[in-house]
Amino acid sequence: MKGLPSRPNPRLGVWRLPEGMARPNLWYQFCRMAYGVLATSFWRLQVFNRHYEPTTGSVLYLSNHQSFLDPAIMSLALKRPMHFMARASLFRFPIFKQWITSVNAFPVRRGAADTGAMKEALRRLKRGEQLVVFPEGTRTRDGRVGPFLPGVALLARRAAEWVVPVLIEGAFDIWPRSRPLPTLGNAVVIYCQPLSRADRRDSTDQQVLALSRQRIIAMQAHIRRRRGLPALTYADG
Repeated sequence: MKGLPSRPNPRLGVWRLPEGMARPNLWYQFCRMAYGVLATSFWRLQVFNRHYEPTTGSVLYLSNHQSFLDPAIMSLALKRPMHFMARASLFRFPIFKQWITSVNAFPVRRGAADTGAMKEALRRLKRGEQLVVFPEGTRTRDGRVGPFLPGVALLARRAAEWVVPVLIEGAFDIWPRSRPLPTLGNAVVIYCQPLSRADRRDSTDQQVLALSRQRIIAMQAHIRRRRGLPALTYADG
């Protein structure tokens, strides 16, 4: 697909996922394909390190949050089906609720300790699914990666076999909070090397979140320099 330069993990097969692995249903595949055409037609989307997608086990993807485009562009290039925590207000509209539910999204209340959403996230991870979480809890206001909410660490500690930090860069310029609709532009998604249970065994919850955020910020600085842009400054480091 044009604009997606990196190759997927070869152990996930060429046309089909290996036997015994959960596969995306036809509707999910159709939505992903349709969005891929849209994304590469209106935005020059580049995805790097697709080969870091784990071949087995539950995976928690921790991604920064730049725009409404993020869930789709973050998961577009991955082969295994993805699951998403989405803010509860998106489920108020029946037709949209039906659609996002059909592509594996479930609601979470922002600004509150939503135990129901956490239990659902844990259930899906314990089934061996891949789950996307935006640990900042809301979209960025200036392109920077905000602090991570501490509750996310529960998912990493209790259910995720792998934790994968993910950078999204450029989506903020395409569709910032201040703009009602997206515009044309370039976006980049970069997957970081997964952190296994063994990698996290001697780390506290706060250290796992801090390391994931630091890797995302480092990737952001790297890709901005490659694009001829200055690295963003952060008060905490």
